[in-house]
Amino acid sequence: MAESVIRLEDVWKIYHMDEVSVPALSGMNIDIKKGEFVAVVGPSGSGKSTTMNMIGCLDIPTKGKVFLEHHDISKLSESNLAQIRGKKIGFVFQTFNLIPTLTALDNVMLPMTFQNIPREERLKIAKNLLVKVGLGHRVGHLPSQLSGGEKQRVAIARALSNNPEVILADEPTGNLDSKTGEEIMKMLKGLNKDGKTIVMVTHDTDLTKYAKKVIHIKDGKNIND
Repeated sequence: MAESVIRLEDVWKIYHMDEVSVPALSGMNIDIKKGEFVAVVGPSGSGKSTTMNMIGCLDIPTKGKVFLEHHDISKLSESNLAQIRGKKIGFVFQTFNLIPTLTALDNVMLPMTFQNIPREERLKIAKNLLVKVGLGHRVGHLPSQLSGGEKQRVAIARALSNNPEVILADEPTGNLDSKTGEEIMKMLKGLNKDGKTIVMVTHDTDLTKYAKKVIHIKDGKNIND
């Protein structure tokens, strides 16, 4: 049986607003295995974004535990969390989150800078990744010179730059037309076939056909449990 890559155990996230406590997650349990393609779905306000933050080690729980490859990250400092996150998880966002003043090549190279990879190696890896996503001819272009689909391809190349175990995609087709969205989903499916663990957070139930496992979230809980 495949081993767990990310595991949430009885995770609560409670936000305090003035005198009111608002639970975004209320005992969330999720177990994501190595090599899975998981879709996390739920309506607006269900706790999807907070769940994504936990899976992506972008936040720590109010109570409960989050394991990344058997290490409990819920007690780590932000600097340690950032190091682990940078190596283990690649992020793909709905709004692409490319730096507008950097070329496609420089955007892909950026995460490797924080892992102290030498410049020559960063250049080689970034060029190869842009070729892999079909953008070998666009390496010198700024995000403003790229279409939405091309921006998302750059974002996928950037997500792969540190060769992470997990790709976390937040509404990856949300800003794309249906044809381009389908191309991006096929690309994610291909990465999964190559061995990457894919976790996709979406409200679009049509995208669940690409996943091997679907987790439904409602009122801050995994209602599959």
